Amino acid sequence: MNAKELCTCKNINCKLHPKNHDLGCSPCIEKNLKADEMPNCFFDKIDPEHKRKGTKTKDYAEFLLNNIKGV
Repeated sequence: MNAKELCTCKNINCKLHPKNHDLGCSPCIEKNLKADEMPNCFFDKIDPEHKRKGTKTKDYAEFLLNNIKGV
């Protein structure tokens, strides 16, 4: 499966979305790492409705604790 098929991000207007270039997920991941953020696909896996405070790494950790069953 290639990144264009794998990506769950709904923001296909983003220039970093794999559907808009041939570099896969790398540009998105690089941008997020530099900004101390998590890519949308990490949130989408758990809650596609994006019920979260923000996109920072700490927001993702809190999001996980509040949304993973059995934790």
